[in-house]
Amino acid sequence: MSVAEETPLRPLTSPTSPTPPTAPTAPTPPSAAAPADGHLRDRAAELAELHENVRRGPSERATEAQHAKGKLTARERIALLFDEGTFTEVEELRRHRATGFGLEDRRPHTDGVVTGWGQVHGRTVFAYAHDFRIFGGALGEAHAEKIHKLMDLAEAAGAPIVGLCDGAGARIQEGVTALAGYGGIFTRNVRNSGVIPQISVILGPCAGGAAYSPALTDFVFMVRGTAQMFITGPDVVQAVTGEVITHDALGGADAHASVSGVAHFAYDDEESCLEDVRHLLSLLPSNNRELPPAEPTTDAASRRTDSLLDLVPADPSRSYDMRAVVAEIVDDGDFFEIQESWATNIICALARLDGQTVGIVANQPASFAGVLDIHASEKAARFVQTCDSFNLPMVTLVDVPGFLPGVDQEHGGIIRHGAKLLYAYCNATVPRVQLILRKAYGGAYIVMDSRSIGTDISLAWPGNEIAVMGAEGAANVVFRREIAAAADPEAARARLVKEYRSELMHPYYAAERGLVDSVIDPAETRSRLIGALAMLRAKHAPLPSRKHGNQPQ
Repeated sequence: MSVAEETPLRPLTSPTSPTPPTAPTAPTPPSAAAPADGHLRDRAAELAELHENVRRGPSERATEAQHAKGKLTARERIALLFDEGTFTEVEELRRHRATGFGLEDRRPHTDGVVTGWGQVHGRTVFAYAHDFRIFGGALGEAHAEKIHKLMDLAEAAGAPIVGLCDGAGARIQEGVTALAGYGGIFTRNVRNSGVIPQISVILGPCAGGAAYSPALTDFVFMVRGTAQMFITGPDVVQAVTGEVITHDALGGADAHASVSGVAHFAYDDEESCLEDVRHLLSLLPSNNRELPPAEPTTDAASRRTDSLLDLVPADPSRSYDMRAVVAEIVDDGDFFEIQESWATNIICALARLDGQTVGIVANQPASFAGVLDIHASEKAARFVQTCDSFNLPMVTLVDVPGFLPGVDQEHGGIIRHGAKLLYAYCNATVPRVQLILRKAYGGAYIVMDSRSIGTDISLAWPGNEIAVMGAEGAANVVFRREIAAAADPEAARARLVKEYRSELMHPYYAAERGLVDSVIDPAETRSRLIGALAMLRAKHAPLPSRKHGNQPQ
């Protein structure tokens, strides 16, 4: 059966989006010309041919154009995401019913989006994938309704949903109905927030209103060189502000992974990106009513972590890489870091302890001494909320000198941004364990899941210092007059610093007052964390009845 080709009308996309390639329409269904009294076997054969034509897509030329951009087709991406042979497609024969601007003559099947469900590591996952070969993946009424239906099915089934985004925005020829389609997606994103995991994978253009759906989901993946996400494109930016910038510099993977913080992960190719999507799904529960899946491990819970005694310097002013500490503690040294390139002074990661998934928040002394600032507070707050939403116990590793001082931080709203992290921890009901490695000063100590804001178990190493501020700064404030009046101010300062440290900053001061549950040998860190989390596994901490909290913005 021949497949007729035609040139699509222009424009099919929003003005801020890249122009889609020329793509032919899908074939006319053979059943349309079949006799009404045909044998059912003939009809079944015609159906099989129709399905095969739909699976092949509009034409080889359109597929070659997609590959020439370094991008896979929607169905190739689906095949990489799901366990082999498990994907079930729905509404593959759906076509739009719009008229005007020649659309009535161009009604390809799928309407530019592939929807369905399958298995990822043996568990049900739903997914939709924009097909850029058809209308440039632009969203129209039928396209949107397919996604709405899939999101409703995912909610009803209590299973994660993954969006493989490669679409050129709203289909302009369908006008306001296309915009209303986005509204339906946003509404479902919000309704399912904290109910089922929602993952967005940006594999091509995602411009204008389309960018808000990924922003509402739990995790955003992007591929370098092909993925861009922005509200207004470079042409509009130049026209309005005079700034000249490329698509990639404005909204590419690295821009969002390291500058804006919109993307959680960035990759060089689609294959490694989708493999990590699969890995992330293996660490998460299917919904908020389930515990995350456990995985058998040969890494003994009782394994000693003696190397920590040498990894972390005793001198609180010396730097070290907290990632090495995390790797020593978790099962097989394997952890999955979130937003690795943004707000690098704090680490957020998913890992396993004795086979159980946990969320880890840790100050990073190797970056800005591990201080908390605006971005670090936002990053950690969002991660804590995500962990709490999906029943992931949390381990907080503390080595923090305080909040970053400065006019930019104060005027940028460090108070309200820091309060986001405080709110997230105070609101969390999952098991929470705090470990203080070295220093924990000022308000940053409180915010990093201290006993006073509800952590279940607080542990500390024998070199910890918990105080309002460092000994030198504290002595300068408390003993200012005494130091100034001394015959040798420097000698007096040194003596008073030592006195302040011995009285108020010795490692057992907080333990003596019940603010630390136990001071432990660093070599026992792994076993003590696993033991505390095992004890807390059945924790139940209901919140007061309320519509919702009013968290800091």
